[in-house]
Amino acid sequence: MGIVAGLDSSSASTRIVVCDTETGAVVRQGYAPHPDGKGPDVDPQTWLMSLGEAAAGGLLEGVQAIGVSAQQHGLLPLDNDGALIRPALMGNDKRAQSAAADLIDALGGRSAWAEGVGSVPHAAQPVAKLRWLARAEPEHAARVAEIMQPHDWLVWQLLGRPARRTTDRGGASGTGFWSAASGAYRPDLVELALGHQVRLPEVLGPADAAGVTPEGLLISAGTGETMAAAFGLGVGTGDAVVSLGASGSVFGIHHEALADSTGTITSFADATGMHLPVVHTSNAVRVLRGMAEALGTDLEGLSDLALKSTPGSYGMVMLPYLEGERTPHLPHTAGSLHGLRRESMKPEHMARAAVEGMLCGLADALDVLRGRGVPVRRVFLLGAAAELGAVQAAAPALLGAQVVVPQPADYAAVGAARQAAWALGLAHGTHSAQEPPRWPAAACQVFEPGEELAVGQAVRQQYTSVREETHPGAFDEATGGPEAAVSPAENAVGSPVGGQEPVEG
Repeated sequence: MGIVAGLDSSSASTRIVVCDTETGAVVRQGYAPHPDGKGPDVDPQTWLMSLGEAAAGGLLEGVQAIGVSAQQHGLLPLDNDGALIRPALMGNDKRAQSAAADLIDALGGRSAWAEGVGSVPHAAQPVAKLRWLARAEPEHAARVAEIMQPHDWLVWQLLGRPARRTTDRGGASGTGFWSAASGAYRPDLVELALGHQVRLPEVLGPADAAGVTPEGLLISAGTGETMAAAFGLGVGTGDAVVSLGASGSVFGIHHEALADSTGTITSFADATGMHLPVVHTSNAVRVLRGMAEALGTDLEGLSDLALKSTPGSYGMVMLPYLEGERTPHLPHTAGSLHGLRRESMKPEHMARAAVEGMLCGLADALDVLRGRGVPVRRVFLLGAAAELGAVQAAAPALLGAQVVVPQPADYAAVGAARQAAWALGLAHGTHSAQEPPRWPAAACQVFEPGEELAVGQAVRQQYTSVREETHPGAFDEATGGPEAAVSPAENAVGSPVGGQEPVEG
C-alpha cells in the first residue's frame, strides 16, 4: 500500500519512524530534542519546532498517513479563538497536589472517582490541573473555552487548526473526566474543577481518521505514549508490561474496564478498543540506584554483585518503599532492610536484596491485576534496567511468568505509525475497524521461570511475610483481602508460557 509515519512527541524529544504499511518495517527515522524547558510550564510551539527538525531532509516524502503519539498528563487551556491562554501545564505538577486532594473530597472520596471515571485524581491529571488553574490563576481560568492534551493539539496543528477538535479513547481516559467504562465524558467534573463548562474534543474510535491535511495526508486519531507503545510492541490479552523507571508501572490488556473503589487500579482505554488497567508503584530503579550508591558502584556493578549471591539474599529482605509507596497505599512510610546478620552483611547479598525487593514490589502490583481477573502469561520488561543480568535472572521466577525483554526501539512512534496504517487501510477498504494491521511482534529476548519458579515463589513468600509483619493489612483493601489475588505460580504453571505462540503485533 505504501508508507506511513508515526511521530512521538515525548517530554524530551520528537522521534519519527516511517514504516511500510504491509510489513511494519522501519524504512526511515528522524529525531530532534525539545528545547530546554521541561515544565511544569511548557510552550507547545517548541514541540512543533522539534517536529520540523526531526522531519527535515525529506523524511516524510511519499508518506500517505501520519499517526501521533505524545506525552500524557498535559493540559493546554485555549480561549474562544483556539489561542493558548498560558503555557501548557505538563507532567506530575506538584503544585496541583492539594487541588487533587480537594477534588477527591468534593466528589465524596476515592471510591466515587474510581467508580465514576476509573481513576482517582492526582497531580498529573488534567482534571487536577484545571482545579489548580481555577485556584491559582482565576483570570486565566475564566478565559478557558476549550481544553486539549498534547496529542490532540499536535493533530489539530497538523490538520491546519480545523473547526473539528478530536482525541482518542486512550488520551481521554487519562483526563480524569472521561470514563473508559461508559465511553463518555463527565462534563460535571470539568465544571467541578474549573467552575464552568468548556468545549471538549470529540473522542474517535481506534481506526478513525482525525482528518486530511490540505496536502492530502491522512491523520489518524493519535493517542497517548503508553497506549502507542503497547500497540507498537504488539501486546495483547495475556500480556502484561512492567515499566522500570525511577518509579514503576504495571499494566495489562483486558476486555473490560475495571472499576476499583480503592483507586489502586487506573482504568485506561488502549489504542485498539480494549482496556488497559494500570497499577503504579513509587519505587523501581531508584531502589537499585540507591543501593548502588551505598555500595560505591553503578547499576552494572550492582547487577554483577547480585549475581554472586543466591535467591533469598542470604535471608535479607528489602521493602523498597524509599519514596513512600502507591501500591500498597503507604505514602508516608520508608524503605527498610530486614534479616541482617553478621554473615549476610556482604555487598553481594545487599545488592541481591535490592534487586529482589524491587521485583517483589512490582510483583505485588502485578498480583493486583491478577486478583481482578487480568490474565498474565508473559511479562514485557521495559527500561534500561531490564537489560541488567541480575534483573533478567530473577524476574521470571519472582513475577511468575515468562519474561520478554524487547530490543530497544521507538515503540511509541511505531505504534503511532501502525495506527496510521490502520486508519489508511480503513479509508481504502483494505482493513476493517475491528482488525488492525498484522505487523510482526517486536524482536525480544525471552526468559522462562523454569525450574526456578518454586524458588522464586519461596522468595516472594519470604518478602510477603516481612511486608505483612511490618505493614499489616496493607494489601487487603487493594486486593479485596489477602486471599483474593491469584498466586503467580497458579497463573504460570499449566498455562501456555513455555510453548506460547507469539502474540502477533
